[in-house]
Amino acid sequence: MDILQGSENKNPEEFYKSLKEKLENNHDFPEDYLFKFIIPTDDAKLTEIYKVFDGIKFTLGNRESKNGKYTACNINAFVLDADQVVRIYKEVAAIENVILL
Repeated sequence: MDILQGSENKNPEEFYKSLKEKLENNHDFPEDYLFKFIIPTDDAKLTEIYKVFDGIKFTLGNRESKNGKYTACNINAFVLDADQVVRIYKEVAAIENVILL
């Protein structure tokens, strides 16, 4: 789980608590929210990520890296509140080799 990258001395729960605070202060939910992930190019990984968004209205844009080794996955999803954003990040973070941006 690379979401804590750059967040030295924070455990995951502190990170998600801080993220929720920032989301509530900077967003007017419900709204469209852009999720960004980097994954090794692998259709199975993409499918795992898409399953997290099952039942949520979303659009996506994927782009492979120059050498084709990685894929940038951008998902613009309609979310109801900060709790839903945090829940989605937690579920995606559980997928191996996914970097959350």
